[in-house]
Amino acid sequence: MEAATYLTLLRLRLPPADANSDGSHGSWMLPRVQELSSILGRVTTGDGSHGRTCALNIWKQECYSKDGDVLIGASLAVHAAHASSEPTFTEEPRPLSCEGFYIRYYRVVLAMVFAIEEINQTPDFLPNITLGFRIFDSCISEKQALRGTLELLSGKVGAVPGYSCSTRPLVAGILGETLSSLTIPMARILGVLHYPQISHSASISTLSDKLQFPSFLRTLPGNTVQNVALAQLIGHFGWSWVGMVISDDDVGLQGGQQVKKLIEENGGCVAFMERIHLRYSMEKVWRVFNVIRRHSVKVVIILSAAPQVKLLLEIIYDQNVTGKTWIFSAYFRISPGLFACQAWRILNGTLGLKPFTNTISGFEDFLLQLHPGRFPGDIFFRRFWEKTFSCRWLENTTMELEHLATQVVSCSGNETMAEIGVSMFELNDLSFTYQVYLAVHALAHAVNTLINCIPGQGPFTNGTCAYLSDIHHWQILHYLKNQQFKTRSGHEIFFDENGDPPPFFDIMNFGISEDEGFQLLKVGSIDPRDPRGKDISISSGSILWSDGSSEVPRSLCSESCPPGYRKAPKEGKPVCCFDCVLCSQGEISNGTDKVKCIKCPDDQWPNERHDECIQKVVEFLSYEEPLGVLLSVSASTLTLLTALILLVFIKYRATPIAKANNRGLSYLLLVALMFCFLCSFMFIGRPKKLTCQLRQAVFGVIFTISVSAVLTKTIIVVIAFKATNPSSAARRWLGFRRLCWIIFLSCLLQVLICVAWLLTHPPYPELNMKSYNEKIIFECNEGDPIFFYCMLGYMGLLATVSFIVAFVSRNLPGSFNEAKLITFSMLMFVSVWISFIPAYLSTRGKYMVAVEVFAILCSSAGLLGCIFFPKCYIILLRPSANIREHVTGRASSMSKKKK
Repeated sequence: MEAATYLTLLRLRLPPADANSDGSHGSWMLPRVQELSSILGRVTTGDGSHGRTCALNIWKQECYSKDGDVLIGASLAVHAAHASSEPTFTEEPRPLSCEGFYIRYYRVVLAMVFAIEEINQTPDFLPNITLGFRIFDSCISEKQALRGTLELLSGKVGAVPGYSCSTRPLVAGILGETLSSLTIPMARILGVLHYPQISHSASISTLSDKLQFPSFLRTLPGNTVQNVALAQLIGHFGWSWVGMVISDDDVGLQGGQQVKKLIEENGGCVAFMERIHLRYSMEKVWRVFNVIRRHSVKVVIILSAAPQVKLLLEIIYDQNVTGKTWIFSAYFRISPGLFACQAWRILNGTLGLKPFTNTISGFEDFLLQLHPGRFPGDIFFRRFWEKTFSCRWLENTTMELEHLATQVVSCSGNETMAEIGVSMFELNDLSFTYQVYLAVHALAHAVNTLINCIPGQGPFTNGTCAYLSDIHHWQILHYLKNQQFKTRSGHEIFFDENGDPPPFFDIMNFGISEDEGFQLLKVGSIDPRDPRGKDISISSGSILWSDGSSEVPRSLCSESCPPGYRKAPKEGKPVCCFDCVLCSQGEISNGTDKVKCIKCPDDQWPNERHDECIQKVVEFLSYEEPLGVLLSVSASTLTLLTALILLVFIKYRATPIAKANNRGLSYLLLVALMFCFLCSFMFIGRPKKLTCQLRQAVFGVIFTISVSAVLTKTIIVVIAFKATNPSSAARRWLGFRRLCWIIFLSCLLQVLICVAWLLTHPPYPELNMKSYNEKIIFECNEGDPIFFYCMLGYMGLLATVSFIVAFVSRNLPGSFNEAKLITFSMLMFVSVWISFIPAYLSTRGKYMVAVEVFAILCSSAGLLGCIFFPKCYIILLRPSANIREHVTGRASSMSKKKK
């Protein structure tokens, strides 16, 4: 910082003018000047020759570095854990120590080094410029990540916040961090300074907010897209009852809520959502384990980094909890080196998302050439070599003796990678490693575009360009945001307006081979941007599940409701827990897991399974069915029989039996009975407008004529036997014309009732869909039923009067007293119609019509049989009795006198 700035500060620190009346500052000035001189001495000395220049009293942090004209900084997690003691502040706090070195994590460092070497060896790319790097290990610690970031910004060992103590070489940008929880504090600092930052695995959606993190980009799709992909994967396999284990940080909390919401929107349920973290005590981890063991879910989503669930998975194995399928998010690194062999068994058969990766051409050869002498400045290489060859580097004689005593193999440096190959690098899964490779190329292409800028055509003010000798980081950021290039493998990389890459994931299946080896198989891919149904491409048959089978496991709180049933939620349970209830009458469900049944149209009815609406059967009394045939044959037979009886009476009209009780009335009654039988046909068959309007009226009038004729016959019997005097005035009523007037007057009221009925509320055909659920009744609606019962009532009144009159005159003299026959016929007639009313009211549809037809036939047959069968018997079978004396009873009187 310039001295003029401190002179300004000095003036600001002077007391007000009225502090000393003579204007001098007295003794206050000297110590302030001495303090300022000390500050200026420290700040202006930047060569490092005078103590701690541009430094704070902080711990020294090792880094892996290589010089170059342009540097790429990185803060990466090479170790998977760290340990630190709680400071007491009675002594100087100690730095934390890194633990858990894993080759899979170190592979990311090697990919960065390889990418930089690859770029430096490309002659037409970044000409005359060499890329270098500085790599810090964060050990999954926010403190370590921030220290490394500040040192990269300061340019010196020992960070000075806000200071850049070295202008050359330029740090073009910073890669990292691994976890979102470490990336966010880095991104806030770098965003304030507009310093380019690219992360290869931080996925939290918050980082896409350019107002908060203006200089942050990433080569891994954001958390929002990944969460959508996870929910789509769950829905693809039909898992509606799942559990979740999330990391206890912003990534886990935000991602967990989003995944849960998406699953519930697709009809699924999350049974539990438990938090986990590296810092959790054993008691908390056991509590999470007990929740997983207690629930019936078969699928558990792990929305956390691998180190945080390491202990939980080992407990699950120790407690022999099996039958669970684990689904991992994209930032869970399935690394066998991270887990104990026991945890492998738990991970076997799991599925997970992995950011799209491709092969890195030449990377395998690069790994085979690894040797201690090739990378002397690599602070991680010695640990890698020890782990790879199971040896130890001997530091001194004492340690050497110790190793010899314990028979530990010492590392000689003569080992070669060709001896063991590159299997420990797990090159079948380059997730996150490939993303670092892309990040290095993105920064290099940004610098390359910057130096190839043509003056006057630049993107900055007045078309200016940035020059390598005076580059600002915000200028590199401009080019980085607008980069679009292809790698050697043909993978196109670009960033959207939020600094995110194209959202595309591979679906991986983790398994253990027969030789106990680790394998990670790509079984599909998913692009959440594609339309539903086309977003997932997966080979389900190639997936090996946790139970060793290829059949997709089921994870349901309740079994799916088949068609014909609906879901009835269980009280106090999530919506995925339900009972299956059969659809009510008139309703169906034509699919599985229907929440509501749908009502069939009025002309349709559910089948027996309640999964389909079928057309209702239209029912009416037809000629094709047995009942219709029986009634039709009966009516035809009785009609023919009546016609035959009429012919008999016409043929033997001169006989006494035919003449008895006025044969004209007998002819009229027979004709009326014939029409009574024939009117039954108006009730059989498909209802029509004309038949509906006429059948009850015709039936009522004809039956009234029949009953009136019988009543008239009864009156004739009474008159014939009571008015024995030939000159009696009563005998004048025995004339046929007067009798016809009696019949006409008796029928007139019935005719008036029927005419009023037809004029005001005429019957009409209708489809009755309410009487029966499963069928439609095609019937005649009688209009106003009052007219119908008035008609029957009047007809019953005439029959009752006729019965009473005939009953009174049954004991009149004469061997062939027709009053007795009329009494029996009216008794049968009245009995039939009294029984008809309750039977008619208790039936519906064709059976109601059949009851009425049956009553018509029975009552008409009763009249026919009781009145005319005895007469036909005498006429045809006992002609000797068909004499006047026998009819009048004189034959019996004469026989008594002879005796």
